[in-house]
Amino acid sequence: MSKIKTIVIKEGMPSIDEARKKLISEIEIARNAGVRILKIVHGYGSSGVGGALRLAIRKSLNYRKKDGQVEIIIYGERFNRNNEDIKPTMKRYPSLNTDSDYNRNNEGVTIAILKSK
Repeated sequence: MSKIKTIVIKEGMPSIDEARKKLISEIEIARNAGVRILKIVHGYGSSGVGGALRLAIRKSLNYRKKDGQVEIIIYGERFNRNNEDIKPTMKRYPSLNTDSDYNRNNEGVTIAILKSK
């Protein structure tokens, strides 16, 4: 079973540039440690900052997907049992079924399945 590593990007209200740097660093650390699942807590925008962080982090994850570091991205608001698109991923990584944000439609998180090195 793959362990989920949670990283809290929004802590300390970083700038977008600082948040991206932290994300890139955390992806590299996780991949080097053999971690396959990252849960990124970026906030959803209630403070006026989270929305910008959410968009920037998700954009950065899409770049990481294009360059081969990330395999699958699941937005928190789509991380639920009704999303047919993620059912194969949920079956492949059963630890996702027990995550506290599963079925909560939480826009403040994003799940990234990393490609192994």
